[in-house]
Amino acid sequence: MDYETVDAEKFGQSLKGIGLNLLVRDVALECAFLNAVFGMACHQQSADFAIITYGNQVFQLHADGTYHSNPLLGLLPEAPPRGTGIEIRLYDSDPEISVQNAKAIGATVLQEPTDKPHGLREAYILCENGYAWVPSCPKPNS
Repeated sequence: MDYETVDAEKFGQSLKGIGLNLLVRDVALECAFLNAVFGMACHQQSADFAIITYGNQVFQLHADGTYHSNPLLGLLPEAPPRGTGIEIRLYDSDPEISVQNAKAIGATVLQEPTDKPHGLREAYILCENGYAWVPSCPKPNS
């Protein structure tokens, strides 16, 4: 699918399984963060919307204003962090590289790369919207 040219109806009908849609204050700023830190691609980016690809995964960003009649809008906090309680795990992202990229753009690193008992090496990086992005990979053999 060409994410740069697909129309909204065809894109919507193509979605399967579990979907992720993040409400953000500034689509361009979130796209810049996702690209700089994790190398994600942003498609059809506008002030209101973007299709994001991470490997063969796809998700969406919507600006708050696009949710004018959505029941979630009234639940958004006025002050950050708004994404508290969700971890967005990126199993194909090197935590060392992601943390280095995050620091280069001034993003908040909540936890440096750490070997965890569940077999992964992971870090926690907070975006400006308060979502916890968790780059993870299998930890090196001891």
